[in-house]
Amino acid sequence: MSSLVLGTAQLGLNYGIANKTGQPDQTVASAIVQTAWENGICEFDTAQGYGTSEQVLGKALHELGIASKAQVISKFHPDLNHLNADAMSNALDESINRLQVPVLEGMMLHREELLSLWDKGLAEILRSFVLSGRVKQIGVSVYSSQKAVQALNTDGIDIIQIPANILDRRFENAGVFKLADKKKKKVYIRSIFLQGLLLMNADELPEKMAYARPILEKLESISSEFGLTRRELALGYVKTEMPDSKVIFGADIPEHVSENVSSWKKSIPVSLASKVKEIFNSVDEKILNPVLWPK
Repeated sequence: MSSLVLGTAQLGLNYGIANKTGQPDQTVASAIVQTAWENGICEFDTAQGYGTSEQVLGKALHELGIASKAQVISKFHPDLNHLNADAMSNALDESINRLQVPVLEGMMLHREELLSLWDKGLAEILRSFVLSGRVKQIGVSVYSSQKAVQALNTDGIDIIQIPANILDRRFENAGVFKLADKKKKKVYIRSIFLQGLLLMNADELPEKMAYARPILEKLESISSEFGLTRRELALGYVKTEMPDSKVIFGADIPEHVSENVSSWKKSIPVSLASKVKEIFNSVDEKILNPVLWPK
């Protein structure tokens, strides 16, 4: 399970279009983390901007006695002055304290626009955090393939986080995965379920999202054809087509973790990828990008 990473936005926010239970309390959150750990998942993704996610995750790691062994990646709050070294250093220390870990596996910029500050002093600030021993790797979370390529070509950036899933060809087509392999940098994939949209039945769609119905119906058709659940379909595609990447998934309840682990282990037919690429050759960005979804 070393490729799987537990995303923890759900632990600090009421997150996801398919979320029916809301933000879990600490007991449920700790059970989610415990289930992940017991299934061999030792890496966790969080952010200063995910509500109380860092505090909740930190308490869970401490309660379970795994804070010194867990690998945690967080992200600076996007509203910080990223060229103020003291403010950035204090924010980093606060994350480490909230998470109750000795060192962060990675610390990322939360928005791709912040790359514009890289040569204006930000690179030196972030490099000092690595040299201080508080952070092992520096990264950035991006939304566009162009910024992913820019980040991979930037010295000092070790990891990138991108949205990719069974519908989304943008980063594959731009050669992001090949470039990452060439540069020996790690790619973390988020949005594998598109905030839960890909797991929903067409009849469950909010009225404002009715335009996504044909996509869900096509997914259901492929699921039936291959004898796979939608979860197995989504995870299986990413596993086979992006094999060197880390895959982030969230969970509202512990059972979601178990379901994802079980689905990840499922054998996937060789013909699935070509079928998916044929049917979902070009999907409208108003489906691929949650920022464009109706509020």
